[in-house]
Amino acid sequence: MKPASTLQYLEFDTSHIALLYPIECACHQHPWSEAVFQSCIGNRYFNQMLLSGEQPIGFYIGEYIAGEATLLDVCIAPEYQGNGFGRVLVEHFVKTSFEKGAESLWLEVRVSNQAAQQLYHQVGFYEVGRRPNYYPAGIEREDAVIMSLQKSRSV
Repeated sequence: MKPASTLQYLEFDTSHIALLYPIECACHQHPWSEAVFQSCIGNRYFNQMLLSGEQPIGFYIGEYIAGEATLLDVCIAPEYQGNGFGRVLVEHFVKTSFEKGAESLWLEVRVSNQAAQQLYHQVGFYEVGRRPNYYPAGIEREDAVIMSLQKSRSV
């Protein structure tokens, strides 16, 4: 479902949690708790939500510390997935991270999430390692693929 109006970015704060937390829950089998979500707003964290008109369709949360930025969470509401909005948010994260002075960007993604890995590769991230048994997956655990993008390697 493509939005009818122009897309906008908005930095969000704790007053937006009621709008964004349902997207978090809809996108993840094991979503962050609302308390963790709230704790990642402000201080060393930076974020944006993507709006179609006044409707939030997705968001990201990043962290910046000492020249490194980490993409902690990125979500697109299920009804908007498959329309390139994830890429729009990841590219915004990359641009914002470099503007903040980051020299290296990092993220972790489930080994089974091939669509996300492909997106991250298209934006310029590459695999640098794995964390065995990192993510919960029912009664099992799933590896995390660690990916990075260095400013010196970006376009």
